[in-house]
Amino acid sequence: MSRSNIFKSFAGFFKSSSKTGTTDKIQNIPKIAVTSKNYATEAAFEIRECSLHNLTSGPGTETTVTRDEALKYYEQMFTIRRLETVAGSLYKEKIIRGFCHLYSGQEACAVGMKAAMRPDDSAITAYRCHGWTYLFGVSPEVVLSELTGREAGCSLGKGGSMHMYAKNFYGGNGIVGAQVPLGVGIALEAKYNNKKAVCISLYGDGAANQGQIFEVYNMAKLWNIPCIFVCENNGYGMGTSAERASASIDYYKRGDYVPGIRVDGMDVLAVREATRFAIDHCDSGKGPMVMETATYRYSGHSMSDPGTSYRSRDEVQEVRQTRDPITSFREKIISKNLATAEEIKALELKIRNAVDEAGKKSKANKELPVSQLVTDVYANPKNSETIRNTTPTKPLKHTTLNRAVNL
Repeated sequence: MSRSNIFKSFAGFFKSSSKTGTTDKIQNIPKIAVTSKNYATEAAFEIRECSLHNLTSGPGTETTVTRDEALKYYEQMFTIRRLETVAGSLYKEKIIRGFCHLYSGQEACAVGMKAAMRPDDSAITAYRCHGWTYLFGVSPEVVLSELTGREAGCSLGKGGSMHMYAKNFYGGNGIVGAQVPLGVGIALEAKYNNKKAVCISLYGDGAANQGQIFEVYNMAKLWNIPCIFVCENNGYGMGTSAERASASIDYYKRGDYVPGIRVDGMDVLAVREATRFAIDHCDSGKGPMVMETATYRYSGHSMSDPGTSYRSRDEVQEVRQTRDPITSFREKIISKNLATAEEIKALELKIRNAVDEAGKKSKANKELPVSQLVTDVYANPKNSETIRNTTPTKPLKHTTLNRAVNL
């Protein structure tokens, strides 16, 4: 797909309409000391109007952010970007093996959604889960240790890139689209037990055509389950543009009878406000909502994909220069005097050093011994469960470590 076509497509994502039916604490990252009293404590920002489907009104087009919030969001986005850079380097060194899908370029989606979530809200996603794991409280070192298969990882090094978990975060999932029904199940539990909580169930444009997603649209609306279906539309599936894979790229309309919104996924504040709107919708008892975030991935689909056979390097560079979520947010908060360029530069340096050090430590951490391959396969083993061995007549006995994973 040509550069002009992809940008024409993304421009359409931001058309606004008011017509019905058309439209934590972060660990191990040093903080910056405030040395000046001349900062603004709060500032107002305009955000793009969302496209709407089966709704008479949507999120507002103006929001405010405090200085502390601005620095927090910037810190989180920059940490995720650096985390993925280090992960990419470790993969090229063959220290990370197997699958590895990077989130670079999409940071505003995760950070914006997490900013709107309450303590009891949950999330489940696909394989671009490193940043989400970090946002739910897992330190960069523990994330990278999991990626490198070390015992210090959040799943003891057994899960790797696609199997990371934390409290209220139900992980990355390797089966395309399979996490979406699981998210509806998580949201059903909240409704069943009268919790004021939602589950954000994320998937990409490449998974949006999976039949199971349409099945649970129906189930969620039939029972008014508080699930937010989030399609992170980064423009491409596995080597194929959204336009070549989908007869309609209006993913926010795919729910039909389920209301939907489309938001600028490169603006952390727009995503935050859209998520708040969707949470309020679910809390009101109206059931699920589909939210499409129009975003972009800088890397290939996975590490085996250079990402240049179906798009040009010029296209990627143009997005970096004109729509990068981190650069644009930096300019916004500096222009509103919420931070200075020098402060942001110092924050970036400290984050870069901290994440790079986490990468070094992850390489030095020990691997799980082979003897523990048979541990914790079953959550509640019955009658001394056995595990298949290399020979059928000599099964291995299941054991339980009785210890928490490294959160």
